[in-house]
Amino acid sequence: MTCEISHNFSQIHTLSIEQLKELATQIRGRILEVVSTNGGHLSSTLGAVDLIVGMHAIFDVKTHPFIFDVSHQAYAHKLLTGRWEAFSTLRQFGGLSGFCNPRESQSDYFIAGHSSTSISLAVGVGRARALGAKLGMPVVMIGDGSMSAGLIYEALNELGDKKYPMVIILNDNEMSIAKPIGAISNYLSQIFTTPLYQKMRDSIKKILTKMPDSATYLAKRFEESLKLITPGILFEELGLDYVGPIDGHNMELILTTLQKAKDMNKPVIIHAQTLKGKGYEIAEGHFEQWHGVSPFDIATGSTLKKSTLVSPTDVFAQSLSAYLDDEKVVGVTAAMPSGTGLNKLIAKAPQRFIDVAICEAHAVTSMAAMAKEGFKPFVAIYSTFLQRAYDQIIHDVGILSLPVRFCIDRAGIVGEDGETHQGLFDIAYLRPIPHMVIFAPRDNATLQKAVDFAYHHNSSPCAFRYPRGKFVLEDGIFPASEFVLGRAELLKKGENLLLIGYGNGVGRAYGVYEELLALGFKPSLLDLRFVKPLDTAMLGQLFAEHEYVCVMSDSYYMGGVGSAILEFMAEHNITNVALKSFEIQDEFITHGASSAIESALGLAPQAMASAIVQWVDSK
Repeated sequence: MTCEISHNFSQIHTLSIEQLKELATQIRGRILEVVSTNGGHLSSTLGAVDLIVGMHAIFDVKTHPFIFDVSHQAYAHKLLTGRWEAFSTLRQFGGLSGFCNPRESQSDYFIAGHSSTSISLAVGVGRARALGAKLGMPVVMIGDGSMSAGLIYEALNELGDKKYPMVIILNDNEMSIAKPIGAISNYLSQIFTTPLYQKMRDSIKKILTKMPDSATYLAKRFEESLKLITPGILFEELGLDYVGPIDGHNMELILTTLQKAKDMNKPVIIHAQTLKGKGYEIAEGHFEQWHGVSPFDIATGSTLKKSTLVSPTDVFAQSLSAYLDDEKVVGVTAAMPSGTGLNKLIAKAPQRFIDVAICEAHAVTSMAAMAKEGFKPFVAIYSTFLQRAYDQIIHDVGILSLPVRFCIDRAGIVGEDGETHQGLFDIAYLRPIPHMVIFAPRDNATLQKAVDFAYHHNSSPCAFRYPRGKFVLEDGIFPASEFVLGRAELLKKGENLLLIGYGNGVGRAYGVYEELLALGFKPSLLDLRFVKPLDTAMLGQLFAEHEYVCVMSDSYYMGGVGSAILEFMAEHNITNVALKSFEIQDEFITHGASSAIESALGLAPQAMASAIVQWVDSK
C-alpha cells in the first residue's frame, strides 16, 4: 500500500510496516532530490533513514528528546518534523541547517555539529528526569565513528553506574565493530530483550551474590558465553544492556527491537548495521566521496560544478610532501585524512603519518611526545575541531614550548556547515599561549612558504591557518616571499589610510584597496603575516605616517588581529591613529554560501570601502 505524503507525520505510529517502508523510500527520494541540488551530507543520512523512521514510529518526539550525534545523518528526522517543504532550502543562507538546531525546530533537542556529545547529553537528560523533569527517556542515535572519542566513554562510565533509562542506537555503517552473525545474532538479540530473559538474569544475579565462588563459576560462565556470541561484551562490562547487531534496514526488526528496548526502562544499546548510501546504488558502500557532496547529477553521480582550482588543502599536502625524505617529519589528523590532504602522505609514509580517528586531544598530546623526542610533528586539523584539544595545546605543548606545528585548515568562514564549523576562533584561543608563534599565508604561493617556515622553526610551537576552498587573493598578484619570524610585508605604499590584512584578509584588503583607488584614495596595504609576534617596528613606522587604520581578517574581533594591534597601540601610547576592524563581531555565524554570509556581514569589498569612506569622513 502506498503511503500518501501529507507532510504531517503526527500519526506515524499508526502506519503499517508496508506504509513505513514506503515512507522511508519517499524520504530517500526527497533527500536525493535536495542534496543533488544543494549539496550536503548524503551517504550516512541515506543509510540512517529506516532507523529514524522507526524511532519516530515508536517514540513520540514531542515527549522523548531525540539526540543525534553530529546530526548530519538526521535529514530524515527533519523531514518527519514539519520541514518537508522547507527542506529545499537545506544549507542555504536563511534556510534549514544541515545539522540539528533547536532554534530551527523544537523537535531538535540540541545543536550538534561536533561528534561524540550525544551520550553525555542523554545522561544530562537522565539526571534531569531523576530530579523531576517532565521528559520521556532520551533516544540517541550515534554513528560508529563517534565511538572513537573519549567523551563517549566518560559518559558511558557514568551511565553504567547511574542506569538512567535511555535507548542508544549505534548506527554501524562503516567501522564494523564486529562481524555480523546473521540470523543467530538477530535471534539472540531478541531473546536478550524479552522480559523473561531480563527477569531470569536479574534473579540469577541475586542468587549469585549469596553463593560461594565455587558454586557461581559455571553460572557466570554460562551468561558470559551467551554475551560472547554477540559483540556487546564491552557495553555489558560497562554495566549496560546490549542488543545486536541487527539489520538496520529491516523495518519489522527495527520496530520490534525499539519497542522492547523502550519497555525495558533501562539504558540499552542497540547495535544496528546499515549501508551507507542505501537506496542510491551509485553511493552504496563505504565510498568516502559520497559522505559530503557538491551538487551532482542523480542519473550519473557526476559532480555538476567541477572546480579546476588547486585548493589550499592540496597546496599544503603537496608542500609538506616535499619533506618526506626527512624521516623526522611526522603528521597526524583526526578522522579527516582527505579533508586535510594528509591521506596522500599517509599512503606514502604510513608509519609516520596517521589518522587517529575523532581524537583531537590525543592527536595533539601524542605529537607533543614526538616533538620531545626530536621529531618534526605537523598536526593537520580543522580550526573548529582544534578547539577540542585546547587543554592539550596549553598543557602538553605550550608549557614545555615543544615545536609542534599546527596546520589549521578551514580557517575563517566555511559556509554551508554553519556555526558549529566556522573556523573563527583559532587566533583568539591560540594568541594568549606563551611562546606560540602564529602566522598566515595570503595565497597558495605563500602557503608553500608557510610550510617551509614551519618545517625550519624548531624553537617553539607554531600555528598557521588557511581557508576552505580557495584564497580570496589570486596567485601572482604579489610575488611570494619567505616568512621571516615576526616580519610583516608592505605590499602597497600610500598615504594617510592603512589597510592591514592577515591571512585570507589580505585578499579582502586588496579588494578594498582597488575600490578605494577608484574613489580617489591612495591607501597603503600591509600583509601583517605574523599576529604573534607582531612586527612592532613596521607598525610603529606606519602608524607615524597614517591617520586611519583598517584591519581585515577572517576571525573574531575580540582576541583577534584588531585586538592584538590595539594592545600594541595602548602599550606604546599611540594616540594619533584611529583604528577600525572588519573582523567578526560578537555573534555566531549561520550557514549558507560564503559569499551570501560575507554580504550579510558587510564584508564585500564595495561595502567595506563605503564604510571606510563614511568613517573617514565622520572623523
